[in-house]
Amino acid sequence: MGFSVSGSAALIFVAMFIGFGMFYSATANGFENVNDARDAQADRTLEQQNTAIGLTSAVYNTTTDSLNVTVTNTGSTELAVSDVDLLANNRYLTGYRTTVEGDETTDLWLPEERLVINATGVTTDPGRVKLVTGPGVSAVETTAEVS
Repeated sequence: MGFSVSGSAALIFVAMFIGFGMFYSATANGFENVNDARDAQADRTLEQQNTAIGLTSAVYNTTTDSLNVTVTNTGSTELAVSDVDLLANNRYLTGYRTTVEGDETTDLWLPEERLVINATGVTTDPGRVKLVTGPGVSAVETTAEVS
């Protein structure tokens, strides 16, 4: 048994050490990414479970061709007004004005606060209005027609 056997054994040992180091860091990073994704999913699920809204009224005004929707945040999470989507008769509405408790500049919609949405340019009574929040919780209301 000469130097070649000892040298090749040392070379194999160093190669195994380097290979195990790469394998360990790759698997540790993979497990960490999976755990982070599970934590983020749990946070999103908890936020969705704590979110609730009550669509109080949806009124279509035939003389002004406008739709006024009033919604109350009945959950325990704060919501962003910019994340709220409004659908009328299965059509996505854009360019509407929003006020939270009379404030038109805020984007923060706290629990027990009322959001009023005024959509103009709605030419026909939509019949049904759906409001969807950022966490994905929605509410549906039938519109009342006023002239």
